[in-house]
Parts: sequence; C-alpha cells; structure tokens
Amino acid sequence: MTQQTTAMASRTDADWLGLAGARVLVAGAGGIGGACAAAYAAAGASVVVADRDESALERAVQADPAIQTVAADLTAHGAGEAVVAQTVERLGGIDVLLHAVGINDRRPILEFAEDEWDRILRINLSTVFALAQAAGRRMVEQRYGRVLALSSVSGLLAHHSHGPYAASKGGINQLIRVMAREWAPFGVTANAMAPGYVETPLTAGHLAKPGKRAELESQVPAGRLGTPDEITGPALFLSSRHAGFITGHVLYVDGGRTLV
Repeated sequence: MTQQTTAMASRTDADWLGLAGARVLVAGAGGIGGACAAAYAAAGASVVVADRDESALERAVQADPAIQTVAADLTAHGAGEAVVAQTVERLGGIDVLLHAVGINDRRPILEFAEDEWDRILRINLSTVFALAQAAGRRMVEQRYGRVLALSSVSGLLAHHSHGPYAASKGGINQLIRVMAREWAPFGVTANAMAPGYVETPLTAGHLAKPGKRAELESQVPAGRLGTPDEITGPALFLSSRHAGFITGHVLYVDGGRTLV
C-alpha cells in the first residue's frame, strides 16, 4: 500500500460515518444524552447540548470542551424554537437533532393526578414535538437532516406502573413515524431508538431498591443491564450518511428484552 493510499484509508476510517463537520443539537445532557453528545464530538461533529440542569451541562463540557451548551427549560412554550434558533446561530445550521429528555414516575395509573400526567407528557413527548418541528423546518428547507428521539421498550411492552411514561414513549414512536412520512421527500429521516434497561441517573433510584437489579437482569436475555455508551453507536449510525434510506424506524437496543 502506498503512502497516499494509506493516508486516504486513514481519512476514510476516521470519518466513515460522514459526521465530521455535522451540526448537531442534543437535547438532554445527562445519561444517554451526555454520552451521545461526547460521541458526536469525537466523530468530528460540532455539538450543542441543551438542558435545564446546569451541572449536567458542565459535565458534558468536561467530557469534551468543544461541546457548546444552552441552559433552557425545554417544557416552556417557545423553547424548542428558541433553542434550535440559537443552535443555528452558533453552528450555522442544523443537520442532526437527538432528543434525549425524559422522566419516569413508577406508580399505578389509579394513583396519578391529572397534573402529574400532564407533567410527564409535557417533558417526554411535547418537547419532542417542539424541538423536532423547529429543526424539521430548517432541515426540510435545506433538504437534508436526521431527527432522532429516545423512546423505550416501554413504548411497546405493558410494564406495570409505567402508564404515563409508556404512553409518552408510544407517542414518540408514532410521532416519529408521521414526521418520517412527511419529511422523507426532502431528504430528512426521522427515527427512534428504544433502549431497554440502561443504567442512567433516571434509573439509579429504582435500581437501588432491594432485589430490583436482579429482577430486571433476569428479564433480559443478555443477562445484564445496558450502559449509555451502548446507545451511542446506534445514534451515530442513524445520524450518518449510511442511514439515508432508514426512516420511520424504532430501533430496539435492549439486550433482547422485547423478545420475551
């Protein structure tokens, strides 16, 4: 192999995803969102991370100082448009949106008040609509884009004490499918990733309960829980040039949980 061929192969290997220079907005700095932000930056993308938790934003910058941050409450009306506009101003456009914001409240449906239901749906689902609509406008106009949202196996499986959370994740799946249908003619893909049981700040308290970790691991054919880093590969792929013909898909990253 000649020196020139070796150099070309090295460049190809380094950016085989085609994400070098991509303009990426990640909504959600903790857990999976933070891991994905670092992975996008490592792939050569320009990354903005938005969250209302300033300590989580600080951790994102510590992981990669090139990451830019926006402190914002994404549940506020108009916040989606404002954050996307700020991202476009900083990066010169937007090519990839990853929504990784979510909460859960594990109680039976009969125990929820309406305002508690509204809060979970607002955080988990309405913020997807607001951000993706704002990003989608820019992507449709430029005739290219990748929209990703974190769903969950709970959007498919009927887990006990997951009513509002499961409804929000099922809503994400269908919202993504409709976006995919409407935006496909403009070169914009929309997909969801549905993790199984992953160790994140969102699940830490639940996993700390006596016997809960072993119970969940017993339900996963892989015999273990996932890690945030194991979601980054699928996120990078679905954001890449190789995924241009994949849209409206829910990718289960669950160690086989949905098989049983």
